[in-house]
Amino acid sequence: MSQRPFKVLGIQQIAIGGPDKKRLQTLWVDMLGLEVTGTFKSEKENVDEDICAIGSGPFKVEVDLMQPLDPDKKPAVHTTPLNHVGLWIDDLPLAVEWLTAKGVRFAPGGIRKGAAGFDICFLHPKSNDEFPIAGEGVLIELVQAPPEVVAALSV
Repeated sequence: MSQRPFKVLGIQQIAIGGPDKKRLQTLWVDMLGLEVTGTFKSEKENVDEDICAIGSGPFKVEVDLMQPLDPDKKPAVHTTPLNHVGLWIDDLPLAVEWLTAKGVRFAPGGIRKGAAGFDICFLHPKSNDEFPIAGEGVLIELVQAPPEVVAALSV
């Protein structure tokens, strides 16, 4: 396999879905002490989420507690308790180009701004004939790392 032209720097986030984010808050915020740093709602993505954090600086990990705006619509953020894992990427456009050329399937939507303001895209959880490599049941978010995270985590 050819040399990968980008680096995965670390975990940027995990996203946890449930029918009622207040129940998720009881564990993650009230019991475990994560700080709520923001909220995000999107009709298109059918999500109402609280953005929480643990750690600091480049080692801060976002934990998104998500519930659907409409439990009967898709995407169904509550049907998979561990909805997705986000990875810091040093060069997102290069990563997408290289991975696509290698047969990795991406979810629709391409690179776009995510809830926390970073450029993001998603690897599809299921492969197909055209793109035989995917998340094997896991939705994986690739997140463009800001310069300070790239500098701190590039070793």
